[in-house]
Amino acid sequence: MPVPRSPDLLRQQQLVDALCAPGYLPHRTKLEETHISWVLLAGCDAYKIKKALDLGFLDFSTLEKRQFYCTEELRLNRRLAPELYLDVVTIGGSPEQPVLGGEPAIEYAVHMSRFPRSAMMDSLLADGQITAAHIDKLASSIARFHAALPPAAADSPFGAPAAIQGAALENFAQLAPSLAAPADLALLEKVSAASALEFAASEPLFRQRKADGCVRECHGDLHLGNIVLLDDTPVPFDGIEFSATLRWIDAISEIAFTVMDLLQRGRPQLAWRFLNAYLENGGDYSGAGVLRFYLAYRAMVRAKVAAIRANQEDAAQAQQEMMSCRSYLALAHDCLTRRRPMLIITHGLPGCGKSTFAQIALERLGAIRVRSDVERKRLFGLDALADSRSQTGAGIYGEEATRRTYARLHDLARGLLAAGFSVIVDAAFLRYTERENFCVLAREIKAPFVIASLQADEKVLKERLAQRLARAADASEANAAVLQTLQAAQEPLQEGELAAAVTFVNDGDADALRATVDKWASSDARLTGR
Repeated sequence: MPVPRSPDLLRQQQLVDALCAPGYLPHRTKLEETHISWVLLAGCDAYKIKKALDLGFLDFSTLEKRQFYCTEELRLNRRLAPELYLDVVTIGGSPEQPVLGGEPAIEYAVHMSRFPRSAMMDSLLADGQITAAHIDKLASSIARFHAALPPAAADSPFGAPAAIQGAALENFAQLAPSLAAPADLALLEKVSAASALEFAASEPLFRQRKADGCVRECHGDLHLGNIVLLDDTPVPFDGIEFSATLRWIDAISEIAFTVMDLLQRGRPQLAWRFLNAYLENGGDYSGAGVLRFYLAYRAMVRAKVAAIRANQEDAAQAQQEMMSCRSYLALAHDCLTRRRPMLIITHGLPGCGKSTFAQIALERLGAIRVRSDVERKRLFGLDALADSRSQTGAGIYGEEATRRTYARLHDLARGLLAAGFSVIVDAAFLRYTERENFCVLAREIKAPFVIASLQADEKVLKERLAQRLARAADASEANAAVLQTLQAAQEPLQEGELAAAVTFVNDGDADALRATVDKWASSDARLTGR
């Protein structure tokens, strides 16, 4: 049953009804309502009014607080969506006869540019209109956004283990009263216990990440329902203004929301693509150590929101919301369930399709890729697409630089495997010692080990290298001269390596390669556990 409304909410409802009356605004007004606000849609404009509520995790109970949080909403969301957030407007007059822009203010509204519901990413995803390019754009923009934010002060409470634990415990405490079925309560208890164990294991890393500046004033609510496609570019909006604690967070907590949302919507390939693109852009691979906790935390946030909505709706809609709540609970439990990770390294000459294979495999298997071309440049302070101006076998491609690059890949792979994630190391691995070092790592971690050897004709290799250099849109700088040098220096797979090796012939047909990878992933006992 809907929750009874307070006198303040009833007065606000009068005001909203008056604003929506025919002829009041220049354009026909449509009303949309969430559990914490009303949004009036009129022509090209939208006006968002906060409900006079105190839900514990937010407090809009007084006019002064609603004014403050309207101003905060404008400030925070202009960082990512300046074209959407216009200003804060007063509403004067009386609830029965309100005056938009009038004084003295009896209410405040955030004035926004209106966009169609059909342009939001959750709707577009359901219609099959979200592409890999959209996901890559989103990951890149969020990585840049996070990189530009100042870190939280060392003496602030934000991002401290106590704050992280408190937010998680609050979700469980606020959700529990909304659950009545024994099965729901039992699952909640399982998730709570698993979350507590994950928190305890991750607590030292939480402290380290706070010290390393990973806690920043983020968007805070980065699920697909808060991202709109404008000019074919994903634009996040509706970030959290009502709680500094919920937005001053580890950047990994931020992107965990998007990953979790894609998983919950049945799009794991896009979830893993987004995660990998974000990590590759920013290099925050150590965040994988806290990702599992945050994935479950974000699922619990959505479970809580669904339960709140269920208490505000009629019986039929409430049932739908509770089904959604249970779905998020199940996902939280799944995210906290650790599985044996695997280690895959690629093998092959420049242009053979190692990165193409790795992209297909990471989406199919649910893995994290580390790429030598990107990490090599990161080691030397270069952007992925920067031209190092190095000669063949010199500069960042010299012997010592290559040794450092493989050492970096080894360290990253070890950390990711220890965090329980399968890893694909995207590098040439043309020397036996390079491959053997990773084989030893897999044995130490007790992870299945695969050498994915990519093959292509020399003519095809040269054509691809020329095309790639002409596009100037890839981290690799390999050309025909590099190919010739590496062909002469490569060390073939040894007899002892063949058991771990799987050969993929890549003639340029991406669909055929994808089908081959899919068949392999479904049949290789090292991957399936059979």
